[in-house]
Amino acid sequence: MSKHFFGDTTVLLGRSLRHITRSPDTIITTAIMPIAMMLMFVYVFGGAINTGADSYVDYMLPGILLITVASGIAYTAYRLFMDMKGGIFERFQSMPTARSSVLWAHVLTSLVANVISLGVVMGVALLMGFRSAAGVLAWLSVAGILILFTLALTWIAVIPGLSATTVEGASAFSYPLIFLPFLSSAFVPTATMPGPVRAFAEHQPVTSIVNAIRALFTQQPVGTDIWIALAWCVGILVVAYAFAMRTYRRKIS
Repeated sequence: MSKHFFGDTTVLLGRSLRHITRSPDTIITTAIMPIAMMLMFVYVFGGAINTGADSYVDYMLPGILLITVASGIAYTAYRLFMDMKGGIFERFQSMPTARSSVLWAHVLTSLVANVISLGVVMGVALLMGFRSAAGVLAWLSVAGILILFTLALTWIAVIPGLSATTVEGASAFSYPLIFLPFLSSAFVPTATMPGPVRAFAEHQPVTSIVNAIRALFTQQPVGTDIWIALAWCVGILVVAYAFAMRTYRRKIS
């Protein structure tokens, strides 16, 4: 790692964050869809869904938070794609900067933007009646899981951002990730699903992550869900990072 890595990454992170402050509509757009889903599920479908929870907004909020992240990372792929096409990477390679600092700046920008979007969605959920008596440690645990999940998905987003040939292709990968919470315990208990769908729902990463966050919010025993959730997040992060860096090295070589 270059001795200039941290300084270069900080400078480039500032550049990326300035782009976001000049176009805050990206954060607003990221938050609008999850908020619209939350409003629809709570006020339109919520009365017909029996989850056993006192408040449906309390039950489905963890899934909405994951959808918020999945929506936000599409912009990471888009920004990377535009920088690749604009020759920014080639320009920085001709300068005495750490090569990977450009990539890390985009990843950290994604993390900051998604944290803001999650805060907006959480604020709307509170207005809709979400309440949690969870302590500080539980809230920190939720934040840690969401940050890990965001980093994992962001490194997935880096791959199409670097390798796509069109803007549409760079961001289209996020659609399956947005859809994944619907095939999990995010909105209805998996016990209500037919056999094959239930089997998939109970063994995909979103269900464990949602169950862990929900248990932390409601002060219920998290059991093994939190360890499974962390294993999924770390595993996806490591694999995505390896593939992203391999793609990056191939692109700049």
